[in-house]
Amino acid sequence: MTKQQANWSPYDNNGGTVVAIAGADYCVIASDTRMSTGYSILTRDYSKIIQLADKSVMASSGFQADVRALQKVLEARHLIYQHQHNKQMSCPAMAQLLSNTLYFKRFFPYYAFNVLGGLDSEGKGCVFTYDAVGSYERVGYSSQGSGSTLITPFLDNQLKSPSPLLLPAKDAVTPLSESEAIELVKTCFVSATERDIYTGDKLEIVILNASGIRRDYMELRKD
Repeated sequence: MTKQQANWSPYDNNGGTVVAIAGADYCVIASDTRMSTGYSILTRDYSKIIQLADKSVMASSGFQADVRALQKVLEARHLIYQHQHNKQMSCPAMAQLLSNTLYFKRFFPYYAFNVLGGLDSEGKGCVFTYDAVGSYERVGYSSQGSGSTLITPFLDNQLKSPSPLLLPAKDAVTPLSESEAIELVKTCFVSATERDIYTGDKLEIVILNASGIRRDYMELRKD
């Protein structure tokens, strides 16, 4: 008789997809609201987006228990920063903090795949994309999560700038207007929902610009 091994994992993948697009004076961050495990839907109305500072918004897919733990650490560190410096963190500073926080846990990582979006000190849109252990890059657009393999090639086709080897280097922002970026994000999610069982139910879009922050919602297919 063969001995059966009981395998237990501290991680789960709750699926879902997040996308961010940076423009000249705005940033659009979006995610679906489905949270799954295996072939079961746990909830159809779970927000994967959190506002960390006035001009910084993070969207995360992966294991939502780890995501929540990470969010709490970032909120606490930001509060300490505000008490010490008497101001809010800029988006690039928050990007570095997120990288440090993820890298500190690199031997037992947060199973979270994040995009951080916002406005920099010049008012330009910025998007930072991460792996699970804190390696990050400033980009014009990014997608993470279960639908990212479907959405990233589409965004590359629509938005990819010329080779980074060309000089002078292009800004890491997209040429789209704010309304065009919102429509593009909606198209991404409608397409991904058709093919990815972990993406669906509802789309939450957060738009950051000089006049503040606003949210927009769109229904996605429920099956």
